[in-house]
Amino acid sequence: MSSPDRRALLASGLALLGLGACGFTPAYAPGGPAAGLQGSIRMAEPDDKAGFDFVQRMEERLGRDIDPRYDLTYAINTNTVGIGEKRDNTTTRYNITGTVDWGVVDRASGARLTGGKATNFTSYSATGSTLASLSAQEDAEYRLMRILADQIVTQLTATAGRWAK
Repeated sequence: MSSPDRRALLASGLALLGLGACGFTPAYAPGGPAAGLQGSIRMAEPDDKAGFDFVQRMEERLGRDIDPRYDLTYAINTNTVGIGEKRDNTTTRYNITGTVDWGVVDRASGARLTGGKATNFTSYSATGSTLASLSAQEDAEYRLMRILADQIVTQLTATAGRWAK
């Protein structure tokens, strides 16, 4: 049975005290810059599977719109490219690159408050059966939408102090 290293514990405790002294405030804490984001952003209605997966993850992170003050608009683009080939020219691995152009609009004034672009990729293997390859592709697309949604939530949280009321 191991005992905790008291010096490491003391050092981490002192580091946390230092954060309070420098003006650090947790983003979602009461009075924090992103405290008002939970339940206040209405997502545009999804029109395909990628959009549904994206909105689902955004709502997991930011909550469903209870009292929406903002609208989040988005446009999802994906591109699939074969990256691994065998000698007989069959593709064994694919990359899916995804980009989401997004913006936050104030519902009261109609003004665009913030926005940007999130880009990332996932990969999947196509070496199994047709069913296994299709399942791997769907999983890669699902993971990609979650990654992109997480990037956007990070940007919203980081910049909320500038645009959120």
